Formats: sequence, structure tokens, C-alpha cells
Amino acid sequence: MEVLGHGEGVAELLRLVRRQGGPAEVLELLARRTGAHVAWIGRESAVEAASAGFPRRLAGALTEHLERLAEGRVAAVTTRVGELEVHLQTFGGREPRPVLVTVGASALGREAATLVSQAGGILDLLSRASQADGGTRGYEAKAAQLRFAVLTALLEGNVTMARRMTTGDVPPLLDAERVRVHLLHCPPADRDRLTRTYLDPAGYHGPGLMVNCPVFKEQLICPVADDPGLGGRFRQGEVFRRLVEENPGYALGVSRPHPLAATAAAYGEAVHALAVARNSPGRLAAYRGRPSLAHVLPRRAALAWARAHLEPLRTVPEPTLDVIRLAVTFSRSGVARLLHLSRTTVTAHCRRAEEAMGIDLGEVRTRATLDLALSLTALRSDPADTVQRVAPPLGELLRAAPATAWAESFLRPLRDTRHRAPYRTLQAWTDANTDARRTAAHLGLSRNTVRAHLRAAERLLNRDLLTTGSGVHDVVHALRVTGAQRAQQPAESGQCARWSPADVAS
Repeated sequence: MEVLGHGEGVAELLRLVRRQGGPAEVLELLARRTGAHVAWIGRESAVEAASAGFPRRLAGALTEHLERLAEGRVAAVTTRVGELEVHLQTFGGREPRPVLVTVGASALGREAATLVSQAGGILDLLSRASQADGGTRGYEAKAAQLRFAVLTALLEGNVTMARRMTTGDVPPLLDAERVRVHLLHCPPADRDRLTRTYLDPAGYHGPGLMVNCPVFKEQLICPVADDPGLGGRFRQGEVFRRLVEENPGYALGVSRPHPLAATAAAYGEAVHALAVARNSPGRLAAYRGRPSLAHVLPRRAALAWARAHLEPLRTVPEPTLDVIRLAVTFSRSGVARLLHLSRTTVTAHCRRAEEAMGIDLGEVRTRATLDLALSLTALRSDPADTVQRVAPPLGELLRAAPATAWAESFLRPLRDTRHRAPYRTLQAWTDANTDARRTAAHLGLSRNTVRAHLRAAERLLNRDLLTTGSGVHDVVHALRVTGAQRAQQPAESGQCARWSPADVAS
């Protein structure tokens, strides 16, 4: 036992606490200073921490005393158990109260007893701080779950549902007419820190939300109100840009402004912009891409084809449709994380849809066709959309002027002689079902070179090809259209068609 004056002992305890020492360290110090074994009995009447050598079996013999102390009937008890002198003292003002137990061969001296009493107060404060910290973490976890639920409702276009989730404390974002999605790429360990740093008292982030992407651990999804009156367009945007400027490992993709109900479209643009940003020196890019094929096809004819193509899915349950809408873009493990399902369940839903439609979702061209149909039916409709009853084949739509003009414009950045290598690699990559290894073997390149060419294509086309793969579908359609054009041209071009007319007419 080390004998110190009362003041010196308390000062040492406080220094230990300032060094982030926990209850176990405090009890060990107390045991050294008093020569007694010490234990902290928490509000659940269990030993939460004890010094080395404390006889834990002794707690059973103290049950009656512990109950009286925990209920506040007495403040302290001294008793003997066999040859041992036991002192119990309660702390705190809320029942059940924690108890500090000291056990020794003899009673504590005055200085030691005073030090034990002071240490008990410190332990009570540490316990309360721990509980408060646990409560804060619980609140933050619930707030994060609510933010994710609100974002999910917005991505589904259901603004009313998002508002119902937040009744009583509606975030400013849900009062905005338009929204931009900022997609921040950062180290995974930084996401929670950033979310806490910019958290407001209501559990949101001012005029926006910051939500950890459940699929890609390096991404924060941040829809922000595009309304100067809410401070979103300037304050939040400046925060994200400053983060990118100050952190070399960060990148930011920003969508164009969209109506709040079209948050999903804004998110898609942010995904493409982030792919460009990660390949740009400034690591920041706003979406400048061309529209997708779904937005340029003749509306009524395209919708008739899409409805006919999706007709077999009328027989599958709604959860299968939810899975398929995501599975055309994300990996099955990603879909599982998004929907909180097992990967086995996601696979079962995919198999059900494949059997209903007679397709293989493992084929990128199949996924591209299905995604086009789903995108067309998801677009806003008008009463005239139901007029056309005869569904044209997809090949007819792709041979029409709007599709051919779109495809030529879409691929034009790659047709420049300086970018022929990325163009050839992109063609071979889609022919190889987006398998980089097969592509490299076919072209006689390394996989790193293939990936570098695809990164260059991402930047030139303003499309994400390697993260979500959402931009691959438009690439497949554009190559399909231009390939069909070449197939219909006379042989003097000297080029072999990559798609036959029969393929296009499917």
C-alpha cells in the first residue's frame, strides 16, 4: 500500500481521469492507495469493474445490503464476512444507485475512507458520462436511420411519405422545390465524422441531408435544397468544395437541379459526375452529360414497347420488382445492403424474374434492355401515353432518327482520333460482357491499361462505368445503334458489324 495524503490521492485520481482512464484504472489506483480490494456495483446490481484480486463470489453474501443501498434506504454499510472487513457506500441520486465496495483485512483508516468516498463520486460521474455518451450514440444512430429512410422515400419519388416520416420537425430540404445531389467520395472512416460535424440539433444537416451510402463505403449521399433562401445552394456547396480542396483523397460529383420528386434522377447524375471528378485534376465535377436514350425515344411508341417488354413481370410479387429495379445497376450484394435483405433472397428474386421473362440478368445487354424499359415506364406520363396499342419492336425504335442522332452524339467524344484506344477498348469490353480480364486478353493489353481506357471513357462520356455501372447501359445502346447502322451500310466501309440486324430487331 502506498500512503499518500488525501489531497495528493484525489489529485492523482483526477490526473488519471484526464488521461481518459476508465473505472477499472480508477479502481486499481484506489486499491494501491488503500491496500483494499475494490469493486464498482452498477445499477443492474452486477460487478461492472473491480481491482485485481477482488473476491467476486463475495457479492452473493452481500445481496441484502446491496438491495438496501441500491434502493436508497441507507447510504453506507460496514460489515464483516468471515475474516474480511467490508465497507459499502452508495452514490448518485437516482435509484437504483451504484455501490462502491471495499474489502480488506481491517477497517479503512480515515484518510483512506475519505479517498474511497471521493473516488466513488468520480466513478459515478464517469458512469453518468458513459450513459450520456451511449444515449448520444443511440440518438445519432436513430437520426441516421431516419435520414436514410427520408432519402429512400425521395429516391422513390414519394415526397409525401418523406414528410410523414418527419412530422413535427420537417427538415428544410422537404420544403424546397428543387434539389441538387452532391455525392462525396472520401475515406470510409471520415463519413461518420463529417456527418457528426455538420449535424444540426434536429438531426439533419441544415438545408440538406448527409447519408452514408449503404453500397459504397467511400460515398456520402448529400441531397441539398437548391434554394438560396434556405442557404443550401451556397453554404452547403461551399462546405463540400472546401473539403475536396483541403483533402487530396476526396472527390465530389454534383447533379443539376431537379424537382424534389426527381431526387433519383439527380442522384444518377451525381454518380456520373463523381466518375468524372475522380478522373479530373480538381476532383470536382458538375454533371454535363447528355440525356439518356429513354429521354429521346418517341414517347408513345417507346412506352408501348416498354410495357410489352415488362408484361411478364406482372406475374411476379412487388418485392421482386423492387429488387429488379436495383439489380439492373447494382451488384446483388449491393442490392442486399440497400434493401436489408440477404444476398440469397436477392438471388431468389432475380431468378424469379429471369424465369418469368426468359432472360439472363448476367448479360449486360439484357440488363441494358430491361433498364431501358424500366426507365421509360418510370418517366412522367400524360393521358396521351395510353393511345398507342401496338408495340413496335425495339429494333424499330433504335433505327429511328431520334435514336441514331442520340447515339452519334453520345459517342462523338470517343470518335476523335486521339481517343480511338478508349473507344476500341469500350467496344471490346461490352462484347466481353464487361469482363476486364477477357477484354485485356482479346486486345493484348494489361488489365490496368483496360481500366485506364475505361476511366478515360468515363471522363469523355460523362458516365459512370466502373462503380455502379449505371452508365454502361447507355454505352450498350449507343454501340448497338451505331453497330446496326454499319450493318445496313454497303461493304465499302470495310468494317464488320458488331451487331446483326436480327440482334437489333429483338
